[in-house]
Amino acid sequence: MQGDRQTVVDDRPGVALRPPSTVMRLERIGSFFPSRLSFMPTLIRRLQREGWTIEQGENALDAEGYGHVLYHARGPERIYTLIAFSRPLDAEHRSDRVIAEAWDGTFCLFDGMPTASDIERLSHNAPYQEAGRYQPTELVLSRANRSVRFFEHVVERLASGRQPDEELVESVGYLMRTTAVYGNGKFGIADRKRIADRPETAGPFQAEMLNVYLIRCFTLDLVEHIARNRAPGTAVPLDRSLRRRLGIGNATGLGMAPFLANQPVLINNWIEARETALARVRSLDHAAPETVNAIRQRLAEARAHVAEWCVEDVRQSARISDLRQDLAALSEWIAASDPFRHAHPFDQIYRHVEEFYGLEAQELAVSLLLEPHAEIVDPLTEGMSAGEAIRFDARMPVGRLKALMRSHYAWALAIDFGAPPSQKRFWYVSEEKLEPRLGERALEDGADREMPLAIARDVQAFSAILETFADDALAVEVALVHPEVRQTMARIQTVARYPYGEIRDNLIGEECLPIDLLRCKLSFFGASKFDPKSDLWTRITMFAGAPLPDELTRDGPEWFVLAPGNPQ
Repeated sequence: MQGDRQTVVDDRPGVALRPPSTVMRLERIGSFFPSRLSFMPTLIRRLQREGWTIEQGENALDAEGYGHVLYHARGPERIYTLIAFSRPLDAEHRSDRVIAEAWDGTFCLFDGMPTASDIERLSHNAPYQEAGRYQPTELVLSRANRSVRFFEHVVERLASGRQPDEELVESVGYLMRTTAVYGNGKFGIADRKRIADRPETAGPFQAEMLNVYLIRCFTLDLVEHIARNRAPGTAVPLDRSLRRRLGIGNATGLGMAPFLANQPVLINNWIEARETALARVRSLDHAAPETVNAIRQRLAEARAHVAEWCVEDVRQSARISDLRQDLAALSEWIAASDPFRHAHPFDQIYRHVEEFYGLEAQELAVSLLLEPHAEIVDPLTEGMSAGEAIRFDARMPVGRLKALMRSHYAWALAIDFGAPPSQKRFWYVSEEKLEPRLGERALEDGADREMPLAIARDVQAFSAILETFADDALAVEVALVHPEVRQTMARIQTVARYPYGEIRDNLIGEECLPIDLLRCKLSFFGASKFDPKSDLWTRITMFAGAPLPDELTRDGPEWFVLAPGNPQ
């Protein structure tokens, strides 16, 4: 794929991919929804297809639920073990900030079956997270806090023989929320290369998603364990439908935002897979009756899901209101015009949505259209990892570099960086909190230490330098005179090969909303019901509605991430 050339799917006549100039805008990627390509449903499908079993192992929890417990995930070739540590936590120490030093629960995804000495070793390290010491057998490190009032509500209700309030289950959605999930060599745990060639962990974030799924198992068992010990004569287990509705919460802030800008090859592969899947579906010339039924059912479920989606954020609340109206209109249009009677029905549906409805509806429609087409969509998950980083081609002629800039970065060259709003903000790492932050350039110190996320401004500066070199000069000559632009050159060369890897907006401008970056990444994780608390952080729910461990079979329920909170 080169530039915004509209590539035809699989080199056969069909619908073109939406160009990067359309897709890679902040407002659009900030409207993405999870789909069947997202990492959580991808994991669940594998667990079901391969008949994985998840069993509770050693349980050393006391009556109050403190101690440790093991969960073993057994697949065709390997076993992974979640070691969960539960500790008392005073209210003054409970914080969702990444810099907290104590948590209700700390977790380690262990490669294989841990020995007693492994558990003892980790009991002195995992509860301290970053301050601990780890070995390559530790694949993922994470921590979580209880949703205190709701957690106690569920325990109290179960102990008294009653089920928790369904409205609370729906409004909260989780018993615990993670505050960090670390993989890929952080703090001395296993490097990605240890598991990159394993089928079950080759895809993006599959080990991390398994870790979170097992934490969900732990939280559901934990409330029942405490309730049984509190009132053994009256306690009852959670109703299955309520169990399935509960997921794992998460609070995500600016720490995740730079990832999208720093990983252009990986982000390209995620979004190109999604765009290819959409083009494949739109290229189909007819709809089978079972697919028509599935689309109608999924649309109804998505409408119910959106009806449940309520947030306090003014901007997102208005978008949800518009989305509800758009989905109602779409349902009426499909019923009245019946596009499934005509050729290329899915292309007709998408074109109608694109012409008449807003971005939220357009991107939800992408998820809807992909959902019933497993045969042509699911194989694309195999190409969503990245084995290549940004590379510098020293032999590229300057004339070629100029052409690539005009093709891929015209949007950046058009920005007026002489206007203060275009450089209003700067990204930096807080020395005190060790977290990415956004500063106001005119009001705050620290711009001299800003993170390299002013990509559009850097491209403009590089363009001016490049004009001082002849077209037949080589990139290496530019780098020798101006070593500071080598990374920008490498990025331009890389994006020419991976055009969905660059967000085509100014990340330091006044109009940049980091929440759009967060939502884009989290949608690929499979997170639902984004609940922005500001432009800088959001709450989400993971694995809500996902099959339970005893449903991980080939004939188990199919999980549609955008189904309502009480899937059947």
